[in-house]
Amino acid sequence: MAWLEVLHGGLSTTVQDAGRPGYLAQGLAPAGAVDGFMLACANMLVGNPAEAAALEITLDGPVLRVVGDAVMALAAVEAEWYAGETGWSLPTWEAVLVRDGAVVTVGAVRRGVRAYLAVAGGIDVPPVLGSRSTHVRAGVGGLDGRPLIRGDRLPVGRTGEDVARWAGRSIPERLRPHRRSGPIRVMPGPQADAFSRRGLRDFFFGRFRVSARTDRMGVRLEGPPIRARAGYDIVSEAVAPGSVQVTGDGQPLVLLAERPTTGGYPKIATVITADLDVMGQLRPGQWVRFLEVGEAEARRALVERQRRLEAVRAHLDARPPGRPWVVVTAAGVYRVD
Repeated sequence: MAWLEVLHGGLSTTVQDAGRPGYLAQGLAPAGAVDGFMLACANMLVGNPAEAAALEITLDGPVLRVVGDAVMALAAVEAEWYAGETGWSLPTWEAVLVRDGAVVTVGAVRRGVRAYLAVAGGIDVPPVLGSRSTHVRAGVGGLDGRPLIRGDRLPVGRTGEDVARWAGRSIPERLRPHRRSGPIRVMPGPQADAFSRRGLRDFFFGRFRVSARTDRMGVRLEGPPIRARAGYDIVSEAVAPGSVQVTGDGQPLVLLAERPTTGGYPKIATVITADLDVMGQLRPGQWVRFLEVGEAEARRALVERQRRLEAVRAHLDARPPGRPWVVVTAAGVYRVD
């Protein structure tokens, strides 16, 4: 059985799967991967179910020693990924075979904010309330409810077969996520009528910069204050993934995986589900605009997202045998034909 020894935890690396639904009434948000599409791609590359537990890496990644053979894949908009601590560059979006004792490093995430490192068999930490996802704010799941630190050991699940069979699978550029550019699509929120005409205009036609205070709870934005008709306090009510709250300073906050379950700020809009992955990859300092759409467009976008995932799955299932694949050892890297 393989496991991963953490030599360096990175800036904020956590165990995440598809999330922990069903506990909103107890005050616990689902957590899970901020970019569910990219998590699914990384998992499918190594033969896991799309929702399996992997490592979510934020901006700068971990250094890991592999004990026992493992097949690993890194999915990222653009990120450094290499053997050793300063060694040979490894291909992203491709499953590589890592031999016992080898060290691999995920360096800087150059574009986007988050990358996903999957290993065949999944990260096999004990599930909590049906999920292995880390909810850092609640201290639940993953490894003691926190990001990885030096000295941690991550067990890898058994695959029931030779893991090397997954090596060499890759996802071509045309099937990778986040090729869409343009504004983030939103639907009007439940308190849209709480904002003045000017406030609505400033939100839907304005431009906002992503704040450095952005985290897994939400994307904080900076721009012209959004004016409310009668202040920014409402009776607390449930919030959804993608809810755009306008806080007391008039600035929007787009809620993500570790959002609170209720909120007392008015919600001017909701980011459609299909665009939440893109929203979660916006970097501090990046500019963003919003586009109002209706329910029909939101549904079409969600169907298209699922179609793209199925296209990735079909491509990987149809991969012909004999493709060259990369092997990482403690001594170096080579490609097998």
